[in-house]
Amino acid sequence: MNNLVIIGAGGRMGKAITRCVLSGVVPDLRLVGAVDVPECPEYGKDVGLAAGLPEAGVLISSELEAVASQADVLIDFSFHTATADHAVRAAKWGRALVTGTTGFTEEEKKALANAAEAVPMVMAPNMSLGVNLLFSLVAEAARALKDRGYDVEIVERHHRRKKDAPSGTALRLGEMAAEGLGLNLRNAAVHGREGISESERELGQIGFHAIRAGDFVGDHTVLFAAEGESIELSHRATSRDTFAIGALRAAAWVKGRPAGMYSMRDVLGV
Repeated sequence: MNNLVIIGAGGRMGKAITRCVLSGVVPDLRLVGAVDVPECPEYGKDVGLAAGLPEAGVLISSELEAVASQADVLIDFSFHTATADHAVRAAKWGRALVTGTTGFTEEEKKALANAAEAVPMVMAPNMSLGVNLLFSLVAEAARALKDRGYDVEIVERHHRRKKDAPSGTALRLGEMAAEGLGLNLRNAAVHGREGISESERELGQIGFHAIRAGDFVGDHTVLFAAEGESIELSHRATSRDTFAIGALRAAAWVKGRPAGMYSMRDVLGV
């Protein structure tokens, strides 16, 4: 049996993971702890009730160290500033970590990489099978279209409450496109457009456009457009459960692995 602690248990993803683990979607996983900040509306509640299920016998607390001692794997869907600290503590305690948090600064990425030298860690901006397949398809398409006059634009839609933009998934799609095109994304990225440009669109740009509205779970489209034709590669998530199941698959996979930084492509074999 693989014992899990969910960090960010009172959030939308935390509740989805709770529902999926308690429903036994991925076998041999047991929820032994749930953590969130005291300001969370669900703080102090039974995690099952908070997720709309019967009582699970696990209360949402802020005492990570107390529950981590019972865990094999910590699943973190909190906030980037907190996740980096959780990774450092996971490394200290020898606990594997799975995180789908996005929006990390360069300093926070270094903290995560350092922690992964001590424990196995799965870090991915998106944990669905479909999106990770899309990453591979975008890189393949970019390689095939390199130097053939195709422009690349990435459009993503998320719910109004999402704070970071572009999404971590959109940025990863940009990285895969840049990899296939032989570009450095940091130099190629253009975020939104406004006003009158002094010249036409330059080749070698990768455009990003972020929509924040309503209750979109997550839509991503990569557009390759040339004179006379265009190709669109898209993924639409209609339920957070697809991400939750991916996180649980990652938790089942990462237990017992050597220390290191892993991706969902490692977990899913795509």
